[in-house]
Amino acid sequence: MLQSCLLCKARKPGWFCSLPPQALAELDAMSTQVVLPMSRILFAGGHAPRSVSVVCDGRVKLTRSSRNGKTLLVKIARPGDVLGLSAALSKTPYEVTAQAMEPTRIKTFQRKDFLHFIRRHAEGSLHAAESLSNEYRSALCGLCRLALSSSVAGRVAHLLLELAVENKTAQDAQPKIHMSLRHEDIASMLGSSRESITRVLNGFRRKGVISIEGTKMKILRKEALEALF
Repeated sequence: MLQSCLLCKARKPGWFCSLPPQALAELDAMSTQVVLPMSRILFAGGHAPRSVSVVCDGRVKLTRSSRNGKTLLVKIARPGDVLGLSAALSKTPYEVTAQAMEPTRIKTFQRKDFLHFIRRHAEGSLHAAESLSNEYRSALCGLCRLALSSSVAGRVAHLLLELAVENKTAQDAQPKIHMSLRHEDIASMLGSSRESITRVLNGFRRKGVISIEGTKMKILRKEALEALF
């Protein structure tokens, strides 16, 4: 069922779609709503950019693959994130492949229509700049996670504390995390193997650093994680 952005109750401040009503109505009118089944690829790295998309519901993993077949999970895109923006603006091929991790609803815009919109609307340009800034920050965090931690345990510790920030619990004495990433996904993010990630997480649990119940994780000793990187 097609959902109007103007009536959407999921919009939050800071999301690209949190535009003034007139601008949002115009943006909505040029959009196409698409529901991606799990594992469906939205666009592939190396292809020319034809569209820009905003995630409404669900999650999309952004990956980069090397010639020898190794894949790095760059980011998990969530509701409010803009996909394909940097490629559309720079007129260069998509840097990553975007694939739905679960049934995901997006609004997609033809590249030329989207660029025309942000040229005419200052609010749209500002939100586009904020989206690019978020991409930069995410890429920087990923680089630091890989480069500044010499051990797999250090990289996992860094990631868990990042997830606490995302879950807005980082300032709690014992931050809680909704851990929806599989061990394979974490391994792909950290340039490691699934077996190594499982071994590290089990070690953290045995030492009383974290507790895990289903997809819920609690960081019991933040200082122990911080000491690893």
